[in-house]
Amino acid sequence: MTDFLDNWGLILITFLPLVGALVMMVVPKEAEDTHKALAIVASGAALVITILLLANFDYDDAGTLQFLVDKEWIPLINSGFILGLDGISLPLVAMTALVVPLVAIYSWNHIPEPGNPKAFMALILILETGMIGSFVAQDLILFFVFFEVVLLPMYFMIGVWGGPERKYASIKFFLYTLFGSALMIVAFLSLYFLSAEQTFDMRVLTELGGLDIARTTQILIFGGMFMGFGIKVPMFPFHTWLPDAHTQAPTQGSVILAAVLLKLGTYGFVRIALPFLPEGAQWWAPIIGVLAVIGIIYGALGCLAQSDMKRLIAFSSVAHMGFVMLGIATLTDFGINAAMFGMVAHGLITGMLFFIAGSIKDRYHTLEIKRLGGLLISAPRLGWILGFSSMASLGLPGLAGFWGEFPAILSAYQPAPMLNEALFRTLMVIAALGTVLAAGYLLWLYQRTAFGTPSEEFADDPEITDVSTIEWISWAPMLVLIVVLGFLPSLIFDVTNPAATVVVAAATGS
Repeated sequence: MTDFLDNWGLILITFLPLVGALVMMVVPKEAEDTHKALAIVASGAALVITILLLANFDYDDAGTLQFLVDKEWIPLINSGFILGLDGISLPLVAMTALVVPLVAIYSWNHIPEPGNPKAFMALILILETGMIGSFVAQDLILFFVFFEVVLLPMYFMIGVWGGPERKYASIKFFLYTLFGSALMIVAFLSLYFLSAEQTFDMRVLTELGGLDIARTTQILIFGGMFMGFGIKVPMFPFHTWLPDAHTQAPTQGSVILAAVLLKLGTYGFVRIALPFLPEGAQWWAPIIGVLAVIGIIYGALGCLAQSDMKRLIAFSSVAHMGFVMLGIATLTDFGINAAMFGMVAHGLITGMLFFIAGSIKDRYHTLEIKRLGGLLISAPRLGWILGFSSMASLGLPGLAGFWGEFPAILSAYQPAPMLNEALFRTLMVIAALGTVLAAGYLLWLYQRTAFGTPSEEFADDPEITDVSTIEWISWAPMLVLIVVLGFLPSLIFDVTNPAATVVVAAATGS
């Protein structure tokens, strides 16, 4: 089994979903249940292989790439088909492999208008291949290909199955991301031509750490990556595409976008930008830290100004990803570990909040907060799950959200030695105030949607039912993990720490 996983494990988890999408192409459009089942089977098979990889992963050597696949791909430009898994990518691969089948299960009776499960489920599977591929790719060109694969499926998901303003939101998402990607590929090509080996192999580039490139050149190349990854996160002030995309996207699109897609940006910083360009990272770190904290406060204030539940959750993503970027900006192993945990915690919690928002929209046909209310009376289980997820999102100790925020704030107290300690400690205080604002907007949301009595408009509406069996099946794993990781954060920290140490050593030259 170990030999099989070494040779085929990463290939299977990456391409099984794509194979499922290709099989769906030959099945008639009318066989809707067959298409739904194929999506669940294909993504479920990838999850099973992922569980086997987790079981056979050497956690004592999590800083080293495992299950390595290294094949010749484009010899003309010295680009290889290289896949690998270490402590940085493992939690994100596992989360992706879990979330996508849950989204597929949820879609069994939640296909949005105008229907067409064949196309909708195929797009979800293509997205999974792009996301997992990005996390396991160890060649810059291969990473870029997977990074871009996710663009079109999400564009169509928003543009075809989205809300009234779907065309505007989908085009904005596409253009913002494409602009960042154009600068990112220029940065990748710069690394290629400036490296003595002229290679795209990320293992070699990490070992070279700086490539003997002049400091000014490193700063400029890092700037290209900053735009590409920063827009994807999204960081302030590049965040404006996110609220529109989330608000207009169907529930499944919002869940995938929040849970996994945003992490491609933060992962890119940790995997590529920091270790490849240490002097560039050290110059940009204070700017990233300042923008991260602005995002935390701005996102929280933006939440307080929203009248739409889904848009409020979208702005909360801007704030929560700010904590992740603050941890990354410290250039310490403690900060990188906090950022990695924050990625997983945000994926589970905000993914759950978007699931809940979608189910509320199905029942009430609106997400306008002032029209909602009395959820604990009309659908008590749904109301309690919303309360639980809100508490997790505001960072209640004992739930995963706490470990996504508190360590990130704490890491700013002791940044890397070459960074301005006074600046980062100031950022730490401001970021801590952001948690107070988070409690304000989340409790305000919960109070207005769940407490009180249902309005006359919905008092006797037969469509307002409690959590269905399909919803329980698709939500339960995420709810359980939020609690488990809240009490056992070492499940993530023990995996990420060895790999984070390697990243920081390359980024700081220590």
